[in-house]
Amino acid sequence: MRTPRIWLTLMSVVVLVTTACSSGSSSSAPQGSAPPASTGTGASSVPGSAASGGELLIWADDKRAAALKPLAEQFGSEQGVTVTVEAISKDLIANFKTASGAGTGPDIVIWAHDVVGDLVANGFIDPVTLTDPSVFDPIAIKGMTFGGQLYGIPYNVENIALFRNTDMVPDAPKTMEELVATGKKLVADGKTKNIMSLQVGQAGDAYHIYPLFVSGGGSLFGTTSTGDPDAAVVNVDTADSVAAYTKIQALGEKGDKALKTSIDGTNAIPLFFNKEAPFLISGPWAVADIKKAGTPYDISAIPPFEGGKPAGPFVGVNGFYIASKGKNKTLAQEFATNFATTLPVQVAFYDAEPRPPALTEAFDQVSATNPDMAKFVSAREGGTILPAIPAMGQVWGPFGNAEAAIIRGDEVKKTLDAAAKAIRDGIAKS
Repeated sequence: MRTPRIWLTLMSVVVLVTTACSSGSSSSAPQGSAPPASTGTGASSVPGSAASGGELLIWADDKRAAALKPLAEQFGSEQGVTVTVEAISKDLIANFKTASGAGTGPDIVIWAHDVVGDLVANGFIDPVTLTDPSVFDPIAIKGMTFGGQLYGIPYNVENIALFRNTDMVPDAPKTMEELVATGKKLVADGKTKNIMSLQVGQAGDAYHIYPLFVSGGGSLFGTTSTGDPDAAVVNVDTADSVAAYTKIQALGEKGDKALKTSIDGTNAIPLFFNKEAPFLISGPWAVADIKKAGTPYDISAIPPFEGGKPAGPFVGVNGFYIASKGKNKTLAQEFATNFATTLPVQVAFYDAEPRPPALTEAFDQVSATNPDMAKFVSAREGGTILPAIPAMGQVWGPFGNAEAAIIRGDEVKKTLDAAAKAIRDGIAKS
């Protein structure tokens, strides 16, 4: 997701990267080729004569750059332009901001949607227009929309779900209490070592704990009249949030020991595929390692607390953004709206990093041979689009630290009061 990428950095998971445009998918789409850009779903096509001789610079991380290069070459050939795809291995968004300010940035940047609010507020990206947004997953369009305006072309959607070892647990638990009881029995019977695997770590992990937090009744922010997160109303220390974390603490190190700070991004997935935990809460990035280990698994929604709200996860969207200070914005718009929206491009990104594609046609194609994609989509029901407001950057650290402290056994209300103060202070200073 990522991600951000803020939340993917928080996850620190191990991702198996397949070769771009490989045969890893059974998709029938020709990899390394694409239909003419004018067949996309964008606003309009730039005539070849207008684009001829132009240059386009695209920045992406290593995986996405590898997936995009052969397709970008095809676009360049069709349009009579030069397309350069550069892999930025570290701090892509920070580097993008710096380079854009200096006039040396790319025309297009590829990243997760959680940065949209910050990039818009600081004038780094331009709006985009699609003639037919309905060809995309609605939640993907929602993720790329800020202030009522579309700012990115989505290519995939991602969220966490519940993995279970089907040899140990044939049926998905209906509640978190049932999950914990099942895990306890398996541990007592000597069949596994841990009740479940959910990464926490010494500094907490706000992204992974969020489904349990909302199921218990907690919330990060209030909402505006349009239903968007309201940074002026921080809810981390409300009575409902305290009640939610009281439930979470009961699963912690002084309670059921289902949640442990010793489980983090380095060992959460291995504990599951090594059969040292019957359950794992993670995302599609975990699948490759689980399959490689030969661990039998199934995927379902994260179960809620008994009598609680749905344990809806954060939902992330990845996409293409047009740099406001790019040197060839007309060509960049053509690439994003009429080329990145095509089936081969969307499938190529799936092949490089399997996630549910944002383009419905691409999702239908890949899910026909990979049922996990539909299971992740089903598991996001009741989820929350990861807030793209700039204030969200002030949440991760304080909220994560509070989570770890509460799981270790610290007093819930005092800890959340301190976290909420830190969040409010951070927002006020930002």
